[in-house]
Amino acid sequence: VQLQASGGGLVQPGGSLRLSCAASGSIFSVFSPKHMAWYRQTPGNQRELVATIFSGGSPNYADFVKGRFTISRDNSRKTVYLQMNNLKSEDSAVYYCNSIDEDWPWGKGTQVTVSS
Repeated sequence: VQLQASGGGLVQPGGSLRLSCAASGSIFSVFSPKHMAWYRQTPGNQRELVATIFSGGSPNYADFVKGRFTISRDNSRKTVYLQMNNLKSEDSAVYYCNSIDEDWPWGKGTQVTVSS
């Protein structure tokens, strides 16, 4: 299994980005039932949970992104998305996706930098 996150970049405060995370490998039959999540990490800090989406599509968010971020998934594409709006400098981090059990190998993540 490989998790490839993309869509990061440099954006000004208040801007938006849409991250994608595509899962590849022989996992088609197991991706759909997986509860998935986005995480983020800054240098010197532990990885933190940003948002989760259950297999049925129900989302949950960390308080610090509620109302600004939206998680979604496309099981046919084995892809999880994170729409990030009204970005703040403190959202700058490397963003990763994985199952909520963190039982797949971590990918390289995608860098999000929010700066004017």
